[in-house]
Amino acid sequence: MRTKLMPQKLVVVSLVYWVLLTYMVAALLWWFIALEKQNRDITQIRIAELMKDDPSFETKYEAIIKAQKRKTTQYIGEGSTFLALILLGAVFVYRATRRQLKLSQQQQNFMMAITHELKTPIAVTQLNLETLQKRKLDEEKQQKLINNTLQEANRLNSLCNNILLASQLDAGNYLRGEEEVNLSDLAEGCVDDFRTRFPQRQIHEAIGASLYLNGEPLLLQMLVNNLLENALKYSPKEKPVTIALAEVNDKIVLTVSDEGQGIPAGEKKRIFEKFYRAGDENTRKSKGTGLGLYLCSKIAENHKGYISVTDNSPSGSSFTVTFPLV
Repeated sequence: MRTKLMPQKLVVVSLVYWVLLTYMVAALLWWFIALEKQNRDITQIRIAELMKDDPSFETKYEAIIKAQKRKTTQYIGEGSTFLALILLGAVFVYRATRRQLKLSQQQQNFMMAITHELKTPIAVTQLNLETLQKRKLDEEKQQKLINNTLQEANRLNSLCNNILLASQLDAGNYLRGEEEVNLSDLAEGCVDDFRTRFPQRQIHEAIGASLYLNGEPLLLQMLVNNLLENALKYSPKEKPVTIALAEVNDKIVLTVSDEGQGIPAGEKKRIFEKFYRAGDENTRKSKGTGLGLYLCSKIAENHKGYISVTDNSPSGSSFTVTFPLV
């Protein structure tokens, strides 16, 4: 039902838009026709008042005709200006309305996604703690449940940090620190953390040593973590994820690649939009809130860099972040 709500709203908005626009254009055309008819009638009356035996008849006649043409030119000029303003305003309003409806739909999808994202770790954590409380387990099983609970807590913490950071960046309230960061060590730490969290997954790395960047470690760590998590999420479990960090043409280039299904060409420009997620929120299998790549683009921009996405070979996607070298 929710998937049909957005198209229905767009149909209503489009219908109202075209009705109002047609009415305004028709009213403007009627105004021009009425004024032009009035102009011709006045011209005929003024010509009828002329005396044909008047020596200045020709001069007066030409003056009346010129006055008629000036009025016609004036009406055309004013009408064209009004029409252009109406069309420009209509296009602006229509696009703004469509954008607002789409944003509203994305926000609804975000609320649905965030509900799923919060319920799962909370339920797992509750179940693990109740199991530890009610049952006497051996040390190995206890440690396994505790590690699982800590992973879910870290997932919740990461989710909250993403939401908080997105809110602060949008409001312009985030005050970024500035220090020299060893991006190589930071990326290595992120890879080690993901290997601990996902021991069954293959993470290949090609990280150059001692690559420094001016920025804030927390934001850069969030950038790398979001890209790695995104790659693991959208690629098959048996396929590897590759992270590379190198200096290229006096730039620091970070690349995270996966071998998943890839991203359709039509969506490559939109995946960095806030809340944007492809597909239907009710049937989508992958989890997420639509904030990860949005934050990556904002963090890259905040560090005077930029992010892009290309197709990986033989399949999947490659996300590349380019930073200025210190």
